[in-house]
Amino acid sequence: MKIIKNIVIVFAIILASGFLIFATTYNRNSNIGISNFPKEIDFAGEKTPLHIYDVKERLDREILINENLHSSTILIMKRANKFFPIIEPILAKYGVPDDFKYLAVIESSLITASVSKAGASGIWQFMPETAREKGMEVSETVDERYHLEKSTEAACKYLLIAKEKFGSWTLAAASYNGGMAGVSKQLESQMVSDYYDVLLVEETSRYVFRILALKEIMKNPISYGFNIQKEELYSSLPTRKIDIDSSISNLALFAKTQGINYKILKYHNPWLRDKKLDNPTKKTYKIEIPTEGYN
Repeated sequence: MKIIKNIVIVFAIILASGFLIFATTYNRNSNIGISNFPKEIDFAGEKTPLHIYDVKERLDREILINENLHSSTILIMKRANKFFPIIEPILAKYGVPDDFKYLAVIESSLITASVSKAGASGIWQFMPETAREKGMEVSETVDERYHLEKSTEAACKYLLIAKEKFGSWTLAAASYNGGMAGVSKQLESQMVSDYYDVLLVEETSRYVFRILALKEIMKNPISYGFNIQKEELYSSLPTRKIDIDSSISNLALFAKTQGINYKILKYHNPWLRDKKLDNPTKKTYKIEIPTEGYN
């Protein structure tokens, strides 16, 4: 009996120690269940009416969800350090508010190769037809929906048209998900003119709130339990660009001639969708070759 008693005591000590370690880590690294709800927030300079009860509740929901999706939110923050420096100047060039970079976040979690069930692809999640309408090439060997600069420019063109139509950046953002026609129809039938006053399908109804939640968390990571050190963030590697105006029959062989391999070539040029590049029209493509990070 004494042996059994000693075993029980040891086991209890181990359990207590484990709980203490967990509790200490829990309190230090996360704010699970503790939402630092903002006193005020805006999207693209358009103030969110938090005094409206359902608006406040809907935003609270998205903040709580994303502050507790730890691995997903941490990865988004790490990727943002790599992709935001490319997206931000393009938004500025077109006069699109900087907050729209968070739209890209909720569309794809900043995963370059992201593909939706409906077939939308890339960081900005374009459908093939829409991509072509906005000037992007979508073929068997080239798909510029995966080209960050070109897809960001296409997104800007869409958003500028939507802003002109609705007179509101918030509604322009909502229409990126629900479509201009769909959002317009609901505004007209419900006799309202504001995103926060209209009842939309759930995905579009949550859409801007998800953007706001990620904006709030990513701008104030410490407040929401995310203490990511600078050295942990992902970053872009320096590259050189080569102009190619002919077909390439074997991209693996081409990569070797550039001192890299096929995997690295595709990683830096995800818009190349096959093991070859068909170019019958002699179009000039710019292929990026990393100059550091692989030697």
